[in-house]
Amino acid sequence: MDRGQILQELQFKAIRSSGAGGQHVNKTASKVEVSFSVKASEGLSDSEKDRLGNRLKSRITSEGLLILQCGETRSQHRNKKLVIDRLLELLHENLKVKKVRKKTKPSKGAIEKRLKEKKSQALKKKQRRPPTID
Repeated sequence: MDRGQILQELQFKAIRSSGAGGQHVNKTASKVEVSFSVKASEGLSDSEKDRLGNRLKSRITSEGLLILQCGETRSQHRNKKLVIDRLLELLHENLKVKKVRKKTKPSKGAIEKRLKEKKSQALKKKQRRPPTID
């Protein structure tokens, strides 16, 4: 993943934010929407594009765009920084390759120890029973 290339490929749109802000909120576009084309990106390899396509299936549009919004603060600049950080974190987390799990067996010593514990527990419980009268 080429971070610099990805940052150049981002497209921003400022829109009016909802929430607190009084009259000021009605005239400023402080919410920032960022769109990133996963399919057309030159900062990602083909395998990375496939991985993102599979993992972010529900978040990528049919045109191959990944869209995020941020309207947390009243400042457009802070919202822009927050949404870029979120996008990069999302890409980074979903590009990680999961390790293949290797199946392992318990050692002979562990098996013997478990069976020994099991026998002693059974004996302990057996000795707690009332004696049978023949």
